[in-house]
Amino acid sequence: MSVSVERKTKETDISATLNIYGSGKTKIDTGIPFFNHMLDSFARFALFDLDIKCKADLFVEDHHMVEDTAIVLAEALLKSVPDRKDIERTGYSIIPMDDAVIMVALDLSRPYFQAKNMIFSKDKFGSLSSENIMPFFETLALNSKMTIYIQKVEGKNDHHIAEACFKAFACALKAALTKDSRISGVLSTKGVL
Repeated sequence: MSVSVERKTKETDISATLNIYGSGKTKIDTGIPFFNHMLDSFARFALFDLDIKCKADLFVEDHHMVEDTAIVLAEALLKSVPDRKDIERTGYSIIPMDDAVIMVALDLSRPYFQAKNMIFSKDKFGSLSSENIMPFFETLALNSKMTIYIQKVEGKNDHHIAEACFKAFACALKAALTKDSRISGVLSTKGVL
């Protein structure tokens, strides 16, 4: 089932269609080629069908577009699994990419974000500011009511580190969204989140 979300502000105009049980088909245009590449990697590894169109005040900076894209994705995720029922709820992944190894653990329960050792040596990936990569995940975590923990285990090449983050996040999220017929309702000792 696909869900669609739009967000229009004075700074951005973003629309997204998401199918969390898709096959990894993407159509992404954020106006920033490297960010397109990261979102494409994310969707392909999560096996999400993702269509995103962004217009933003990139002449100012890329922060508004990155942050609002995270908000739109978060809203789409919430619409896709609003009650968090019948799914694994938690997931983790350790992804290598050449010299880089990234670990992501997440829980579709409460809004929380933590990153460890996630400092990039260069300021930009093309026209994407490296300082906006971790805030993307933080904004996504807080707006989707998800706990996300990201840690760099190894890595020197910034491109590999960044891309491994998106891929590891994708694999952890795919695991958390896995349906299991043995789970009835929300997987919680409380019975609710």
